[in-house]
Amino acid sequence: MSKPAAQAAPPAPKSNNLALWILIALLVIGMAGAGAFWFLQGRGGDAHAADKADTPAAQPARYYALEPAFVVNLADTTSVRYLQADVQVMTRDEPPGAALEPHTPAIRSRLLLLFGQQAATQLAQRSAKERLQEQALAEVRGVLKAERAPDKVEAVFFTSLVTQ
Repeated sequence: MSKPAAQAAPPAPKSNNLALWILIALLVIGMAGAGAFWFLQGRGGDAHAADKADTPAAQPARYYALEPAFVVNLADTTSVRYLQADVQVMTRDEPPGAALEPHTPAIRSRLLLLFGQQAATQLAQRSAKERLQEQALAEVRGVLKAERAPDKVEAVFFTSLVTQ
């Protein structure tokens, strides 16, 4: 007697090969993306960090005080007026002031001449003080350039400025 078709073995379930292949493709793409991210952040990021460390802006600012304080007669003609200024130079050079130290006498001389040309009424204005800082920076850079020293001075700051 033959078995009826209803009692025949059930057909084998179809495997969902398409879903499996999509899952494998997504895993491969995800791993490739993670690998690329790791490579760019891990290796490439360190290379970029090393490049940034070599640039002047990446180095921390260092300050070099021009001591003692500058004391000069101002250019006022109506009365005797004085200026006392504490000056600091900002550089990113290591060690601070390495290029400045041998030329400090020439720098101080040029700054004394510059400060002596000012009038007390001019220095009462903030804009005049900022302009004086810019002129002082130009004087410092001028000395360094004339002496063929590295010009790594970025700014000149007055930490104290008193007129009397």
